[in-house]
Amino acid sequence: MDQQAVTRATVPDRVSAAPDRGTVRLALTVGGLVLAVLLGFGLGRLGGGGPVAPVGLETTTDHTHAPGTAPHDHGAVAGQAASAEAGGLAISSAGYTLTPLASEFTPGRPGSLRFQIRDAQRRPVTRFAVVHDKPMHLIVVRRDLTGYQHLHPTMAPDGTWSVPLTLAQPGAWRAYADFTVVADDGTQTALTLGADLVAPGDYAPRPLPAAAATATVDGFTVDHQGTPQVGASVPLTFRITAGGGIPTLERYLGAYGHLVALREGDLGYLHVHPEPELVDGAARFWLTTPGPGRYRLYLDFQVAGVVRTAEFTVTVP
Repeated sequence: MDQQAVTRATVPDRVSAAPDRGTVRLALTVGGLVLAVLLGFGLGRLGGGGPVAPVGLETTTDHTHAPGTAPHDHGAVAGQAASAEAGGLAISSAGYTLTPLASEFTPGRPGSLRFQIRDAQRRPVTRFAVVHDKPMHLIVVRRDLTGYQHLHPTMAPDGTWSVPLTLAQPGAWRAYADFTVVADDGTQTALTLGADLVAPGDYAPRPLPAAAATATVDGFTVDHQGTPQVGASVPLTFRITAGGGIPTLERYLGAYGHLVALREGDLGYLHVHPEPELVDGAARFWLTTPGPGRYRLYLDFQVAGVVRTAEFTVTVP
């Protein structure tokens, strides 16, 4: 072998020893991805320092929206198109089922309502988000829209909710469970499920009171302003007086009042958004009605530690 051949055999070829352009690009790409992940993790630790909030609960500077509701400026949307389907018409939705453990009550006798929220695998759900200061809101009303009750059950470790309940008069009653489920991955699902209860006996339904702008309860006068419109978010304002003066309203369930709206006929349950602060001394809520008809409004308000309920009938043309 000549010297030139030996040299070629023992000295690496410079072109083949250097990485090609494709290899360089791949290395740079992988390195960039690793660096981005590390930087993102570090910035997240610096910016948060704690666990990430579950997806779905959205809080703005002025009030809290239900999961799945986009933030909006109420003043800007007044009178504009909106959607608000009535809830509480079904016992099951989105894979969850309201399961009462008993549904018959003796009229006028104190009892207890026990129920579970079960998932698609029929397992009792035990993780709920706190919304309006409570993990579970239970509304009970007779089908003629009388006998309204707003209750807050307690949950046992096995996922069974219970609450004392008296159905004062015979008839068919409707119970609404208003809650937000927290899934294993942290996502939240807000639901209102409804189930029928019964108090056997002679049922004499009462006619719905005529629409009026004023209601009285326990010496308090409540004046209502605002005209609901189909498919539009509009403000409803409630001003409370007593003995010619203005009582000091106290916060109840995170706001200066809690409003429930039910539709006559099918007892559809409407979600109402409260303003967190008083507006010129009055409690204000934002309501969207899904269709024409008559609705019954139930305003819970608290004065001197006592919660009272003022009721109104509203006609939506």
